[in-house]
Amino acid sequence: MTDSVNPQAQLYPPLTPLPVLLVGLLVASTSAIAVRFALAAGAAALLIAAFRLSLAALLLAPYALARHRPDLTRLKRNDWLIALAAGGCLGLHFAAWISSLRYTSVAASVTLVTTAPLWVALASRLFLGERLSRPVLIGLPLALAGGVLIALDGAGCAQGSACAQPLLGNLLALLGAIAYAGYLLLGRRLRASLSLAPYIFIVYSTGALALLAVVALSHTPPNGAPEALVWIALLAVGPQLIGHSSVNYALRYLPATLVAIVTLGEPLGASLLAFLLLHELPGAAMWVGGALILIGIASATRQADRS
Repeated sequence: MTDSVNPQAQLYPPLTPLPVLLVGLLVASTSAIAVRFALAAGAAALLIAAFRLSLAALLLAPYALARHRPDLTRLKRNDWLIALAAGGCLGLHFAAWISSLRYTSVAASVTLVTTAPLWVALASRLFLGERLSRPVLIGLPLALAGGVLIALDGAGCAQGSACAQPLLGNLLALLGAIAYAGYLLLGRRLRASLSLAPYIFIVYSTGALALLAVVALSHTPPNGAPEALVWIALLAVGPQLIGHSSVNYALRYLPATLVAIVTLGEPLGASLLAFLLLHELPGAAMWVGGALILIGIASATRQADRS
């Protein structure tokens, strides 16, 4: 779980990174399906998001505290404030995205939430003054056009789907993408001085605390059948720990472009699982909009690796 700086480890990684990345992608593709089953079992979206992050943080705690306590004690007050803000954005991301799956199709939700890198590029231009390269300038309008096409598609919940308000669900998925972009921008500062395990332990913990506070303030009842807890546990262990950690591990050894392009397969994997398990068949607008988004992200991330 550690990725501390070690030149020899960079040349000879303990695990071959590309298979690790592919396994992580397959696990991450199950996230939306597990959320759908947890929602169907009666669990509230806020509770799913809060318990998912809380369980992931608890599972990480023994390792992070035993092996990386010095990293944690060296953090300054500003670092903790950034961690709180990043965790808040991560919590908002999960709350919005998980809620979206109650209203729109898996394909639309997962495709729209993957637009986060484009919002990072746009925010970097608006707030950090970074210039947008030509590939980003090409990719942004393509992806945004695809997002608008999907968001306005009234047939977002095609054959066999139980969701009934696709526009609301699509907008929630976009909010989840924007919140995740904020998490990435804030976390970039912490990630520069922290290895993987303490970094994700801090942001998972702060995100969990933020969501638990919202659950308490909103008086969200702990409803749902017992099997909902099983699905939430699978979310924490699978997509949260294995999927997230695999991507971060691969970024240590592989070009960012390759990692970004491979992870674009998540909407395809999730859509295939939704078709097989939930009988959801995306409409024409979903296919066209999804293709525009994936092409746009691929174009934008090409330049990110060169930078």
